[in-house]
Amino acid sequence: MIPQRNRTVPLLTAGLLLLAFVAGPGAVSAESGRARPAPCPATSLDRKTAAPLTLRDCLAIALRNNPDIQAAREDAAAARAGVDEVAGQRWPHVDLVGNYTRHMDDQRLVPARRPMEPGTYGDNLAAGDVVVRFPFYTGGRITSEIRASELLRQSSLHRLTRTRRAVIFNVSSVFYAILARKKVIESLEFSEKTLKRHENRVQDLMDVQRAARVDLLRTEVRLADIHQRLVRERNILDIQHRLLANLLGIENRASPLTVRGTLHLSPVTIPLERALAGARRARADYKALKAETEAQARRVDAARAGHRPTVSLEGGYGGRWALGSATEQAGADDSEDTGRVGVMVDFPIFRGGSVAARIRKEERRLRALKERLRKLDLRIRLDVETALLNIASNLERVRSSETAIEQGKESLRIEQEKYTLGRGSITDVLDAQAALLTSQTNYYRSLSEYNTSIAELHLATGEEE
Repeated sequence: MIPQRNRTVPLLTAGLLLLAFVAGPGAVSAESGRARPAPCPATSLDRKTAAPLTLRDCLAIALRNNPDIQAAREDAAAARAGVDEVAGQRWPHVDLVGNYTRHMDDQRLVPARRPMEPGTYGDNLAAGDVVVRFPFYTGGRITSEIRASELLRQSSLHRLTRTRRAVIFNVSSVFYAILARKKVIESLEFSEKTLKRHENRVQDLMDVQRAARVDLLRTEVRLADIHQRLVRERNILDIQHRLLANLLGIENRASPLTVRGTLHLSPVTIPLERALAGARRARADYKALKAETEAQARRVDAARAGHRPTVSLEGGYGGRWALGSATEQAGADDSEDTGRVGVMVDFPIFRGGSVAARIRKEERRLRALKERLRKLDLRIRLDVETALLNIASNLERVRSSETAIEQGKESLRIEQEKYTLGRGSITDVLDAQAALLTSQTNYYRSLSEYNTSIAELHLATGEEE
C-alpha cells in the first residue's frame, strides 16, 4: 500500500464552491424579500368614517378594503411573478451539484488523461461541481410560454378592473336602497302620525255621537298594520347597513354605520348601438377573457414545440475527492479539479403520445375559451339592453308615482273633510291614506331603482361613473 498524502482541495475549487454556497442563500433571501406579502389594510371604522358616509366615502373605503379587490390585486401580483418565473428560463441556470458514492470495488478518482497516467483509487468517492446550463434553442417553447404569461398578467389586471367596477356597482346599489328605505320609513312615520291625528278626530266625533265605535276600531287596525310595517322596514334597513359594511370590508365598527345622500333624477339617453360598441371596447371582463384566449393560443404553440429538438450549452467545474482509505499511485493525488463544456441536443423521437395528447388538450381549451368569449359577447348585449330598458321603465315609474303622490294627498284631504262633515265613511279615509302611502313607497323605490339602473348601465358598458 502506498502511503496516503494529505487530502487538500485546490484553492480555486474551494473558492468556487464557497462562492456558490454563499450566493445561493443570499439569492433565496432576496427573492423571499420580494415575495413578502404587503400588510393588510385596516378594516375597522375609524373616527373619520364614524360620521354619516356619502356615496363617495363608501366607494373610497370599498376600493381600499373590499376583500374581492384585495384578492384580485394579489392575483395580479401572482401573475406578474408568473411572468418573471417563465422569463427566467431564458437565462443560464447555475447549480451547485454534489454527490457521494460508495462502490463495491475501488474506482479511479478521475479518468486518465493520457496513457499510463498515475491515479488514485478508492471505494468512497465524492464530487462537487458548479454546473451552468443555457438553453439557446427550444423550438419556440420558452418564447410562447413567456408571451402566454404576459397575456395572463394583462388578463389579471383587466379582471382587477372588472372587480373594482363590480364592487362600485354593488356598493352603489346598496347605498341607493338604503336611501330609499329611509324615505319609505319616513313615509310610514308620517302615515302613522296622520292616522293618530285621525284617531283623535274620530274619538272627538264619538264623544258628540257623530261617529261609530267601529270607525275607531278600523283606524286602530290600520295603525297596527303601519306599526308592523315600520318594524319590518327598520329591520331591513339595519340589515342593509350591515350589508354595506360587509361590502366596505369593515370588520369592527366603533359606532353604527350610517349614510347620507340624495336620490337624483337625471334622464340618461344613449343609443343602443353606441352603448354596445363602447361596452366591447371598455368592458374589462371582455378584455380579460380575450387576453386569456390569446394566452391559450400561445400555450398551443408551446405544446407544439414539444415535437422540436432542444439545444443547450452545458458546462461545469468542480472537484473529486477520495474519502477514507484510498490507493494513490506515485504522482497522483486524492483530490482533483475537473471541468467540462459541451452542447446537448435533445430530439424527441417517442414520448408515448404525451406530446400529441398535450397539443390536443391545449387546442380543446382554446376552442372552449373562444366559445366563452362568444357567450360573453352575447351577454354584453343582453346586459346593455337590460340596463337601457330598466332606465326607461324606472324613469316612467318615477314620473307616474310623482303624479300619484300629489293626487293621493289631495284625495286624502278631501276624504278627511268629508268624514268630518259626516258625508264620507272611515273606509274611504283609510283607503285614501293607504293609496297615498303606496304611492310614496313606489316613488322612492322606483327612484332608487332608477339610480341603480344607471349604475347598472355603467357596469354593463364598462365605463367609469
